Amino acid sequence: MNKTFLISGVLLGALGVALGAFGAHSLKSMISEENLRVFHTGVEYLFYHVFALLATGIIAGKISSSLFKWAGNLFIAGIVLFSGSLFCLTLIPELHFVGIITPFGGLCFIAGWILLAVAIFKS
Repeated sequence: MNKTFLISGVLLGALGVALGAFGAHSLKSMISEENLRVFHTGVEYLFYHVFALLATGIIAGKISSSLFKWAGNLFIAGIVLFSGSLFCLTLIPELHFVGIITPFGGLCFIAGWILLAVAIFKS
């Protein structure tokens, strides 16, 4: 079990719930429908990868491979870069240049999933 990934996963899960509630209740009247969808996408991908991070933390305790550490770190980086940039884009429009970061977060997600698959396959 990798406690770092498990703790990160549960804390990011709590953050996802808070951000989701904020988006559904407070942001709804403050931003456009399009920006609300962008914010929702950030929350959605945050949650998908919270579960990936939790699974990685659990599996890493049963199968020894440094690839799990890489996968977990890539999931965290993806959450920060992908979801974080979408949150910035919707909450601080002046930071529109942050949008260039979003695809790098997506690449981190993809690489994390691939490394997770390789680690499991090699075990």
